[in-house]
Amino acid sequence: MASTPGKLTRNAARNAAGHGHRGELRQLVIISGMSGSGKKTVINTFEDLGFYCVDNLPVDLIPRFAELARHSADIERTAIVVDVREGEGLEKLPSMLKSVRRLLPTTVIFLEADDAVLLRRYSETRRPHPLGADEPVKAALQAERKRLQPIRRIADLVLDTSKFNVHELRAHVTQRFQPDSTGKNILVSCVSFGYRQGVPQDADLVFDVRFLPNPHFVPEFRPYSGRHPKVAKYIRSFPQTQEFIKRISDLLIYLLPHYLREGKSYLTIAFGCTGGQHRSVMIAEDVAKRLRKAGYRLKVGHRDMAR
Repeated sequence: MASTPGKLTRNAARNAAGHGHRGELRQLVIISGMSGSGKKTVINTFEDLGFYCVDNLPVDLIPRFAELARHSADIERTAIVVDVREGEGLEKLPSMLKSVRRLLPTTVIFLEADDAVLLRRYSETRRPHPLGADEPVKAALQAERKRLQPIRRIADLVLDTSKFNVHELRAHVTQRFQPDSTGKNILVSCVSFGYRQGVPQDADLVFDVRFLPNPHFVPEFRPYSGRHPKVAKYIRSFPQTQEFIKRISDLLIYLLPHYLREGKSYLTIAFGCTGGQHRSVMIAEDVAKRLRKAGYRLKVGHRDMAR
């Protein structure tokens, strides 16, 4: 995670040489946040969007960098990473931001994730924490979170990456910041589950579909899941199924723009039946199709289908 201060990402020199996005609104994006939360993925994504990118720029150089970008004929959109690697100088950023914003329109993005997720990522990569390898990663994360609180409070966008994989994070940032963004930059996860195994802890919305007729009691359907065409057709054959799918889909299409305005970037919608094999699976698939048709990004998962 440590890198050379002021290191340019791989296309920065090319952008500076005259391949910037002429005619676009000048813009500065400051990326900060927890170590392991995905800052490298995000800065690489901005680079691919044509931003002039600098990783680990010293805080004292930010006003000068903004001034140079403001008057550059070739650099119009810029993104920089400023994080705990800066050390004590990081404390200057909140007070400095006002003067920087007078030079350039500036957006501050703060990336975070749950401690359990960050610990898992550190375990997988076996990288040392920037605050030092002499103390446990958990303690280092707690100290880092405390040190970064002033920046989190001033952030324009706080993005929790706990539920994103690398590809989903790239897609989210791309959709939000590319010039032709649709504005529907929220990733919706439709999940099926069985109440026998408990409600998913990460679900934002939970819908109980046990009121629908159960294919489990039809011998020819019992070996199959709700994704099987014959099982799905059976569940759809009941008028209450069609009415439920329509009403829930309409409700979600109404709710999603409100979640977006509140800064929500990831929404998990869980549908539960008794065993998580038939009804919940079919409903999750059909609702996901309707939301995808409405222009939202969807992922579908079936927690208990393989049990």
